[in-house]
Amino acid sequence: MKTTLTKLRVGDEVVVVAGKDSGKKGPLRKIVKNKNKGIVTGINMVKKHTKPNPEMGVTGGVVEQEAAIDLSNLAIWNPGKKTKDRIAYSVDKDGKKIRLFKSDETEIK
Repeated sequence: MKTTLTKLRVGDEVVVVAGKDSGKKGPLRKIVKNKNKGIVTGINMVKKHTKPNPEMGVTGGVVEQEAAIDLSNLAIWNPGKKTKDRIAYSVDKDGKKIRLFKSDETEIK
């Protein structure tokens, strides 16, 4: 089972750095740890053909949904500098570990 450590968290504003949606940004909605992928709202949209299921009340057809994108193709968005950034860690005065933007050392909210 392949698991990797990621510094990104669900809810972070991320920007796509590689692939067909390069340059687009959105909130990270879900992280699939065992596949090292994430789902970003409105990014990597694919068409899925669904079969009708009358018992469940589902009509068939083509549904557009977000597909998973590799975490290596995502970077956190720094709203202060309006650019992508990396994540650093530090310990505050209370001894609590906090995440910082690497370029300007401001805390990630």
